[in-house]
Amino acid sequence: MSIPLANRVNETQISGIRKVFDLAAKMKNPINLSIGQPDFPVPEAIKKACCNAINANRNSYSQTQGIPDLREALKLRHNITDGQLLITSAVSGGLLLSCLALLNQGDEILMPDPYFVMYKQLPLMLGAKPVFYDTFPNWKIDLSRIESLITPRTKAILVNSPNNPTGAVLTRNELSDLGNILRKHNLLAISDEIYSSFCYDSQFTAMHEVYPHTLTLSGFSKSHAITGWRLGYAFGPEELIAAMTKFQQFTFVCAPTMVQAAGVACLAYDVQHYCDEYREKRNIIYHGLIEAGYDVEKPGGAFYIFPKVPSGYASDDEFVNACIANDLLLIPSNVFSERNTHFRISYAASNETIERGLAVLKKLYKK
Repeated sequence: MSIPLANRVNETQISGIRKVFDLAAKMKNPINLSIGQPDFPVPEAIKKACCNAINANRNSYSQTQGIPDLREALKLRHNITDGQLLITSAVSGGLLLSCLALLNQGDEILMPDPYFVMYKQLPLMLGAKPVFYDTFPNWKIDLSRIESLITPRTKAILVNSPNNPTGAVLTRNELSDLGNILRKHNLLAISDEIYSSFCYDSQFTAMHEVYPHTLTLSGFSKSHAITGWRLGYAFGPEELIAAMTKFQQFTFVCAPTMVQAAGVACLAYDVQHYCDEYREKRNIIYHGLIEAGYDVEKPGGAFYIFPKVPSGYASDDEFVNACIANDLLLIPSNVFSERNTHFRISYAASNETIERGLAVLKKLYKK
């Protein structure tokens, strides 16, 4: 007997990243530069905090809003009030809750192209429309282009700095100028700042610092290597946080309680040495690609780089398939974009793995 599935099932694409993740599990010794998760282990202090919470029987539901000690630490860090904060099941959970709270059928939400895969799919699931502001070829925002896309149906704009998949970092002036446009049109900014700990050439600027009408989404998955623990937080306008809290009650209920306890330890743990190590990896991959002849922008943050497919290959899929034939796993740009001209490398890997990947990329470029 067939199951009468909802229309949104067929309208939602399977994640191209997860396809490669599954492929990597079947390969014996892949050169894996595909998946966006840190290659360093969870710091011992963070593991200990989580284990201590489990052993202290902090395994039950917490309040939907989150445990008091984590909330107090975050309120102090970001200078926000109680009603402005919600602990979420990672940034992904915060993105879903914000879309549920904001988007009606037919509404529009602006987002960068290239984009994180979830940005496009969530509005479509809700019958809303993602509208892309193009950042090709140098991953900069064009303010006139953004303003031309605003319509009466536009509800918000998604900002992601440092960016996945390009590694681009928006400057304070760029964010401030964007804020002026949003203020003019009374639009909400949703700022995904999960990679804020990884800025290599300049100080990170948060969107809410220059435009208060911002929902900030952040967490510890990338900075502390706890991608599987699913812990994040959101802060912003109280009315929106209250709506998101309501929807969390009927979806995630709460973030894992013992992981929330570890979040307190995350806030006390200095990750600057990881940032320094990833700056070195960024330099290795960037200079290696330039030396090989690739057309690529130098990323300022996160742990991704987004080169252009070499001439001679018909598409990103053709090039990535050639890489896979050489045991190198990358992600084609069509997973992150309406274009098929680039590919994403995650340099969250050992230096040895990066060098092995560069050897393949150099060989394929010459071919």
